[in-house]
Amino acid sequence: MTTKQIDYCIELARTQSFSRGSENMYVSQPTFSYQIKLLEEEVGFDIFERNGKGATLTPAGQQFVSFLSNMRDDMKRAIEQGQNFSAKYRDSISISLMVRQAVYFLPEAIRIFEKRQSHVQITPKFQYEGGMDSFLKNEADILFTLKEHTKQLAGTTVHELFKSHIYLITDKGDPLASKNIITDEDIYGRTLMVGGGSPALLRSVQQKLISSGKISYFNSPDHETTLTNVAAGRGICLAPGFLNDHSGQFAWVPYNCKDTFNCVLCTHKTDNRESMSEFINTLKKLYDDVVAFPL
Repeated sequence: MTTKQIDYCIELARTQSFSRGSENMYVSQPTFSYQIKLLEEEVGFDIFERNGKGATLTPAGQQFVSFLSNMRDDMKRAIEQGQNFSAKYRDSISISLMVRQAVYFLPEAIRIFEKRQSHVQITPKFQYEGGMDSFLKNEADILFTLKEHTKQLAGTTVHELFKSHIYLITDKGDPLASKNIITDEDIYGRTLMVGGGSPALLRSVQQKLISSGKISYFNSPDHETTLTNVAAGRGICLAPGFLNDHSGQFAWVPYNCKDTFNCVLCTHKTDNRESMSEFINTLKKLYDDVVAFPL
């Protein structure tokens, strides 16, 4: 199976026309048709059902082309990354994190690090789910996570980065937005958004408030949906400070709670590169030098 055959197959599925597909691919129709035929012979089943007007996908073809489309996108990204890498870099370090703001100082760390190690590329991988599996499969060199999730990890080194507090997120026009700190009593009588993949610590705090019987609550599937509901005035929510994008769209008010999230970076014990050590230390120093930054 060649990349051209993949492109031809995806294009025929899109246009359902041999003539239009070959025209869009800038090849003759016989060449286009022949390559599709070779591909079907290689995979061992009919991808298309021919008719007088063109071709439509068979049930097996629908599943196959869906897979091919994803594979082609991955291949395109791999080629682009390879082109970037070969043009400037001799080594790379990838870091998996759920959202960009989780490691707020990452852009600054990259700027500082690349002045010293210009031959090493730092590549963020944003994985709201599956980041741990990706790291364990060696698909990422660094993993941002909570320390509570590292207890059973073998073959990894854990680097403590910062402690993140709990905040109340509300619309900026909400009366609670003017407070310096939020207490349980402030939340009574309100609707609290809960769920959405909340860490165990946050679920415990949410459950304590719910068990008081003095608040209403609304289950939200993920953080982005929660923020949409907050913006729509449907409720308020509690969240770790490391999710704050500092855009100013919402008010983030400290919640009166001593519990904090212990945010860490994990690396593979077998990765003894000097560049890795320097990048980790660069990030740690940025956080160590922080004064009164909302985390």
